[in-house]
Amino acid sequence: MHIVIIGNGISGVTAARWVRKLSEHKITIISSETEYFYSRTALMYIYMGHMRQQDTQPYEPWFWAKNRIELLHKHVDSVAFEAKELSFSDGSSLAFDKLIIATGSKSNKFGWPGQDLNGVGGLYHIQDLERMNKYSHGLQKAVIVGGGLIGIEMAEMFNSRKIPVTMLVREESYWNNVLPTEESAMINKHIKKHHIDLRLGVNLQEITSDDNGNANGIIIKETGEKIDCGFVGLTAGVSPNIQFLKDSGLETGRGILVDKFLETNIKDVYAIGDCAEQRSPMSGRRGVEAIWYTGRMMGETVAYNVCDKAVSYDPGIWFNSAKFLDIEYQVYGNIQAKPPENHGALYWQHQTENKSIRIVYDVENMEVLGFNLMGIRYRHEVCEKWIKERTPIESVLKNLSLANFDPEFYEDYETELVFLYNSIHGANLKLEKKRKWDFVRKFLSQKV
Repeated sequence: MHIVIIGNGISGVTAARWVRKLSEHKITIISSETEYFYSRTALMYIYMGHMRQQDTQPYEPWFWAKNRIELLHKHVDSVAFEAKELSFSDGSSLAFDKLIIATGSKSNKFGWPGQDLNGVGGLYHIQDLERMNKYSHGLQKAVIVGGGLIGIEMAEMFNSRKIPVTMLVREESYWNNVLPTEESAMINKHIKKHHIDLRLGVNLQEITSDDNGNANGIIIKETGEKIDCGFVGLTAGVSPNIQFLKDSGLETGRGILVDKFLETNIKDVYAIGDCAEQRSPMSGRRGVEAIWYTGRMMGETVAYNVCDKAVSYDPGIWFNSAKFLDIEYQVYGNIQAKPPENHGALYWQHQTENKSIRIVYDVENMEVLGFNLMGIRYRHEVCEKWIKERTPIESVLKNLSLANFDPEFYEDYETELVFLYNSIHGANLKLEKKRKWDFVRKFLSQKV
């Protein structure tokens, strides 16, 4: 059987690796972006000079032949699903028995005048990085349209080369559709402290150009102000990269619609990663989740299904990690920017440093629901276990030292959190002093 995978990102490559572990099927990965899989999250470090492109490739070039995974560096124009055949832009074609579509995302464009000018682009593909590099030589000013994680990455990249940056963010506070109010306010201040011109509550009206089709400025919709610049970064989110499948018979919503086995409405055709949309997502989860770890999990799951070993996709408890310049960010479980009435929160923030801890719990039964961390690390396994077991917040607080990522070398703040909780609730909680590694291992070994 010939299994063909369109896309060589984390989801597509994980699928190929697991198909090989499970079977002797013929495997072909197709990508028009790069010949070899690379870590997309490392793009910024190439630009900043910390890594070379070859350093971002998790596998050596010999890995693919050794594991009998064929790589095709071609662009798929269309798919004939009934005939089970792909057509390429060079006129060639390829037959398949089962198809996995893992084409990822593309940067959003909202019809802004000038959005296709030279010197305008997002930050998702290696070609986006090449564009940024090309226009960075001698660049006097850059403007970034959009906040979120990609926007702050691009701002940091320009900042590393001492290129002045203005960020246009339509929300009244940075990423406040995801971050709670206090954490969003912390990041606002931090961005400005890094000499980034953060403009909140504004929208792009148009991108202006010179006589040669190069971007030379933007106009703000609300004020009419023009900001001169030589590069415009479009980072107002991403959307599934599925336009080549339009009118193909494949059912789509925002992404390619899949069932719990990641199969589409067409037999033997599957979709995973950023381009896939769950028909019936789990409670509290979105249909499309453009996150690295969900792509990896989908890749493993779909491998079992194409190898006729039925496995339902289960993303588990939500988590994510990133950084805002030099503030690390971790989230586990159900943290909402605008929480419902039954969500209570214990929030602590360091008086002088950019560090905060938010523990969210259900006010009706006092069971912990999630953790939101800025500048502090907690152990994933510990937080996940507490959430899965619906642990009462008082039990979590008494044993909070178990979550510290590296208690030997880093400050801990559980004393402050327990004091804060006692002050608010009139309680008399005391910390459990069980901090030895053998106890941590025993705690993590207990089955849910």
